[in-house]
Amino acid sequence: MSDKLKIVFMGTPEFAVASLDALIQNNYDIVGVVTVPDKPAGRGQKIQMSAVKEYALKHNLKILQPINLKDEKFLNELKNLKADLQIVVAFRMLPELVWNMPPLGTFNLHGSLLPKYRGAAPINWAVINGDTETGVTTFKLSHEIDTGSILFQEKVKLDDTTTAGELHDELMKIGAELIVRTVKAIDDSRHGKPLNYIKQDDKLATHAPKLFKDTCKIKWDQPLRKIYDHVRGLSPYPTAFTEFVDANGQTQTLKIFKAVMIANAGNAPKGSVDTDNKTYININCADGILQLIELQLQGKKRMGVKEFLNGYKFAEGTLLK
Repeated sequence: MSDKLKIVFMGTPEFAVASLDALIQNNYDIVGVVTVPDKPAGRGQKIQMSAVKEYALKHNLKILQPINLKDEKFLNELKNLKADLQIVVAFRMLPELVWNMPPLGTFNLHGSLLPKYRGAAPINWAVINGDTETGVTTFKLSHEIDTGSILFQEKVKLDDTTTAGELHDELMKIGAELIVRTVKAIDDSRHGKPLNYIKQDDKLATHAPKLFKDTCKIKWDQPLRKIYDHVRGLSPYPTAFTEFVDANGQTQTLKIFKAVMIANAGNAPKGSVDTDNKTYININCADGILQLIELQLQGKKRMGVKEFLNGYKFAEGTLLK
């Protein structure tokens, strides 16, 4: 083993770039970067590369983009990098052939305080569920997803206005610092300083499943607070939405990015729209009112309420469903 730790980094989105950058800034030897293949995206179906690949190209890092993680050619290329350690941030599920390859193991950064929120969308679910605290965890990969022994955790407080997007950015920064701390501890362990692992208690595990379109639809019969947290937890992406029938009998989709709660329950039907069509849009809920602040009608851009109402007027009696 050469004295300088050789690391393979695996990741895809912007969230992972911060950790890769932190390792580069701390002069760690990144011998390879594994990310997803380029793919067509958007209306023009232009070929798009991952945020991690863009970063790796700028820093002249070796890039591997396997379609199949069990492909022999890829496994040989990975083996030939002779990494001591693999670091994974927001990538995909790895086969044992891959995570078991480096002598020091494979470590993952997860956007929650494991064993809480195992799964694909921990940041969104922490906000959707109205949590007041979450954080990031580094752990050693093992057979079942997100179940390995914990090395470090860092907590963050959540207030009741934080959106998933804001939390994402905060955890991205804290997570990058935690990755550097993790790699330093692993490096030190090669020189006799033991790593102190914490075994996850499966009885405390909760899940953060992938978000689908159905997850994002607002249910207006739920309590106001639950609807409000739902909006925050899906903002800015993939975004909470609702539907209504316009004056022409067409079903319209309305995305809601930002709202505030008003504790003022009347007897109006749940989901009914109360607006002066100039300055405010209030939606009646079971135990209060959700006042919309930023929204987007299908085919239009995201905008504030006044700008929205300059171009669109709700018919009287409009009901969101």
